[in-house]
Amino acid sequence: MLKKEVILEGLDCANCAAKIEDEVNKINGVKAYMNFMNKTLTLETESEKEYKNTLQKVETIVHKHEPDVVVIEKTVNKSNKKVLILEGLGCANCAAKIEAQTQSLEGVNSATVDFVSKKLTIEAVNKKEFGKILGEVTAIINKLEPDVKIIDTDKNKGNNTTIMLEGLGCANCAAKIETEVSKLEDVKFASVDFVSKKLTLETNTGINISSLNETIEGIVKKIEPDVKVVFEGNTSKANTKENDDDDEDNNKKEIARLIIGGAIFAVGMIFNFQNWLELTLFLISYIIVGGPVVLKAIKGIARGQVFSEHFLMSVATIGAFFIGEYPEGVAVMMFYLVGELFQDLAVGNSRKSISALMDIRPDYANLKIGDEIKKVSPEEVNIGDIIVVKPGEKVPLDGKVLDGTSMVDTAALTGESIPRELVPGSDALSGFINKNGVLTVEVTKDFGESTVSKILDLVQNASSRKAPTEQFITKFARYYTPVVVFGALALAIIPPLVVPGATFSEWIYRALVFLVVSCPCALVISIPLGFFGGIGGASKRGILVKGSNYLEALNNVEMVVFDKTGTLTKGVFEVVEVNAQIDYTDDELIEYAAYAESHSSHPIALSILKVYKKEIDFSKIDDYKEIAGHGLSVKLADKEVLAGNAKLMVSENIKYQEIETIGTVVHIAINKKYAGNIVISDEVKEDSAEAIKGLKALGIGKIVMLTGDMKAVGEKIGKQLGLDEVYSELLPADKVEKIEFLDANKSKRGKVVFVGDGINDAPVLARADIGMAMGGLGSDAAIEAADIVIMTDEPSKIVTAIKVAKRTRNIVMQNIILALGVKAIFLVLGASGEATMWEAVFADMGVAIIAILNAMRVMNTKSI
Repeated sequence: MLKKEVILEGLDCANCAAKIEDEVNKINGVKAYMNFMNKTLTLETESEKEYKNTLQKVETIVHKHEPDVVVIEKTVNKSNKKVLILEGLGCANCAAKIEAQTQSLEGVNSATVDFVSKKLTIEAVNKKEFGKILGEVTAIINKLEPDVKIIDTDKNKGNNTTIMLEGLGCANCAAKIETEVSKLEDVKFASVDFVSKKLTLETNTGINISSLNETIEGIVKKIEPDVKVVFEGNTSKANTKENDDDDEDNNKKEIARLIIGGAIFAVGMIFNFQNWLELTLFLISYIIVGGPVVLKAIKGIARGQVFSEHFLMSVATIGAFFIGEYPEGVAVMMFYLVGELFQDLAVGNSRKSISALMDIRPDYANLKIGDEIKKVSPEEVNIGDIIVVKPGEKVPLDGKVLDGTSMVDTAALTGESIPRELVPGSDALSGFINKNGVLTVEVTKDFGESTVSKILDLVQNASSRKAPTEQFITKFARYYTPVVVFGALALAIIPPLVVPGATFSEWIYRALVFLVVSCPCALVISIPLGFFGGIGGASKRGILVKGSNYLEALNNVEMVVFDKTGTLTKGVFEVVEVNAQIDYTDDELIEYAAYAESHSSHPIALSILKVYKKEIDFSKIDDYKEIAGHGLSVKLADKEVLAGNAKLMVSENIKYQEIETIGTVVHIAINKKYAGNIVISDEVKEDSAEAIKGLKALGIGKIVMLTGDMKAVGEKIGKQLGLDEVYSELLPADKVEKIEFLDANKSKRGKVVFVGDGINDAPVLARADIGMAMGGLGSDAAIEAADIVIMTDEPSKIVTAIKVAKRTRNIVMQNIILALGVKAIFLVLGASGEATMWEAVFADMGVAIIAILNAMRVMNTKSI
């Protein structure tokens, strides 16, 4: 099956989008689904030739409904988005400034810095602009943070490889391996880290990775025969580990400086030395502890960055020396560095926790080549290749099971540890963990298109869509520091000139207290961390949130609107009654219905074909027509067959038998004469009633159901589940209108959530404030169409999503109140002379650490 996307440039009518999707789906052999928000139409055809033919038909359909819309074939890998890794970024305030300045560049649509993962995501108006934009961004980063290393993930992709050398115990051998590998023709750079037992390579592009890996393995085995060579596909994971190692080294240096400087400081405090000797000891202690901070401050001033935290702490502590408070100058710098150390450790642990939470990426695939099995990176496996999944291993790529039976754990994708059985013919999705049997799988998707890749990409990029609270904190931080600094300057100068008896030394000291609490680190770090943790915690429960803006929006939900089929009901239709008229048998009625429904992929059609059980002879079918909202018409040999609802019978002036049932009734007419009806019923999910009850308990004002089914069926289900409103007999376009009607009746801050299956609901999902798609496991359409994807078929997960959102907001608000409250108290105490610099820095650093640790509680969603 070939899958391609077309862009419908200028499409702005949700109603027209629904009609276009509906008509394209009627083209024989074509599956189509619309993403109205992105203005894309995804087409699935059997071949490239079929796709080209379909594209012409699509253009005709589009121009019939929207003459001004331009249909453009979407080219692969021409995204206007670029991700830069800012290695070594350690200042949250600087991250906010980098984001703001990049955002203001010409040609930039949007720019976001995720301080937790150290990623800068840039979306350009035109991909051709990236050369110019990257030059300007590099200049901004070098000015604000000159020690940060900028890594372009596009250039880095495929060129960097990390190989684990398990069992490497000889440092001399490690050096020999490094030298030998460096001599290889396709290797630009090779380095063996003996401590982490990793061989890091930078290679030329377009090389044969498998051949290179074989050569490297030969070199390693020649020098160290007992070393096991493990090829890692996950360079990002390797980078994370290396960053963690670097952080640990830096922390060790910080601790060493603190111990040495602290010891000298203690000597100066304990013993009563002469003034010059005491000053010398405190000065040596200060240089050891605070020297690097002052150096960074000087470099910052040279680049015009006056309001950095290094500059502020340097001014505050050097100021203490000038007014004769030597011990305080050293102590404040020590407290600041201890606080920074704990802060770095807390952020590091948070990053590791979130990384571990999303550690669902498979490390390798067992590729079957003839009778041999070779361990390779998942990126090297192609569609049609055969892979073997052993017990305890992750399924690395999406595919079909050819041989073997096993139970798999789907918890990494769905959040539920209920095992699922895979048998020959079953879909095996990447991220499943094989529990017992050996599975032979034929790969159906490249790694980049696999389920696990899409989920990881979705979650890792979620932080680029910021919540309003995050945006407020970023703006607040931009103005807070300069205001406090100028406040400190005024406090140091004005009172001694105006207040009788006031001394400059006293008021300068009070101003220095102001400077100590002038950096908003607690907010700038903990707020994004809270939202990031919330998204990570939700994903652990099988709920994928595409941005913290959607997570925050869930707090203001006033109305939840459900589609019926496949959302509140199982969507598994079964024929429960066949009522043939006297001239026909039940089998004949089923046969006519099966031929009429043979081109449809609707669950009702599939249920009739399932009962028919025979092969459809398509040569017998002629003049197939789908009548929107009514049914179908076909010519079968010399007979005209009509199959559909009561509206179809009325429109064709055919007398029909009315039937009282809660099922869906398909009426059949042959040559305009009524032949009978077939009753098809769908079951309500066991979970639906619990979901409605949970939503009402959360205070959701109105719960509505939209369905294309008969009024009697809709009302029966509505009453059974306790829904507030039910709208029945709706066409796809009618559902968009209903959403618009409901949206007009909510409050200004209120949000409308629409919950569907993501297949035929794309325009409605796009029109709602928050679009939720159910059953995302294995459904590309659901993952692409919605703002929030529930991987399972459980409506109760909607309640879980809202609870996670509320918990996230509570913790974020706690951090805001705590941080601002403590700063406000110490600004007042500092101005009134009640707080010392020691207390101010201790409180400021303490509140940052508490806020970070508090933010990490968001990830614990077990109790929700």
